[in-house]
Amino acid sequence: MNPTRLALFTALAVFAALCALSPRRLFPYVRVLLLGLATLVIVAPFLWLLAAIFKDRTVFDEYLFLPPPAKWSSGTMNLDNFRELFRGKPSVGGTVYFWQYVLNSTVYATVNTVLNVFFCSLAGFALAKYEFRGKAWLMALMLGSMTVPSALLLAPLYKMVVDLGMVDSLVGLIVPGMVNAYGIFLFRQACMGVPDEMLDAGRIDGCSEIALYFRLAMPLVRPMAAAFSLMTFLGTWNAFFAPNVFLQTQKNFTIPIVLYMYVDDYQSNFGVFLAGTALAMLPPMILFFALEKEFISGLTSGAVKG
Repeated sequence: MNPTRLALFTALAVFAALCALSPRRLFPYVRVLLLGLATLVIVAPFLWLLAAIFKDRTVFDEYLFLPPPAKWSSGTMNLDNFRELFRGKPSVGGTVYFWQYVLNSTVYATVNTVLNVFFCSLAGFALAKYEFRGKAWLMALMLGSMTVPSALLLAPLYKMVVDLGMVDSLVGLIVPGMVNAYGIFLFRQACMGVPDEMLDAGRIDGCSEIALYFRLAMPLVRPMAAAFSLMTFLGTWNAFFAPNVFLQTQKNFTIPIVLYMYVDDYQSNFGVFLAGTALAMLPPMILFFALEKEFISGLTSGAVKG
């Protein structure tokens, strides 16, 4: 009897014994078992990915996860997938390396996130705390624009980018998307909770309007800013449609475009594609763990009223 069957048989025996002794005491164990199975289902793909990127192409399909420890060697476990991934690839514009795609995606996602947080929070603060002519119409126009599919705006945006001479560049991607109505609406709702009395006290102390925004409003809506930053970064990092249309030179491509190309290029060596996928997951993962507390707080803000 192999170890897997022995473990299953033992678990069933323990389960049957608990059922016979006390059914009421069984429920906590069932709950733990179900949670353990759910965790296994969620973690298993990541474990498979981690094992696949270190397996040699000759044993890639031979083992589901890692080979048995007795068979670990440079012929079964190595870094050949990463060596192939970071090897220069010839293109029309010259040799291109994978780290250039990583740098393009990092610059694109970071700059786009910073600009979105700044402009959306500034507009949201103005809509929440100031009264001016046309505010209601502006809000209606902003909310109405959220119902327009983004694919319909692609043609006029592309024409605009071409006229401005920014096609085939990261600037042409960043400028059209540096502010969005959804972000303005989120920050407007968050800034509604900033007390007007605190802003008036700041004005009495001599704070300018921009200082009220930076020193008083933004610290109070930091959880929302963190949640919006994470969502914007993830959306930009994983963007495929717009970069695939706006970018033409291979050295300017972002990671999602390159990984899509690698699906065909490395059909016989799928570990290289998986190595690139694993590296593409690292920046969003690091950002999520860095902003985890603020992200959860921003999503649950307003859920409980005191």
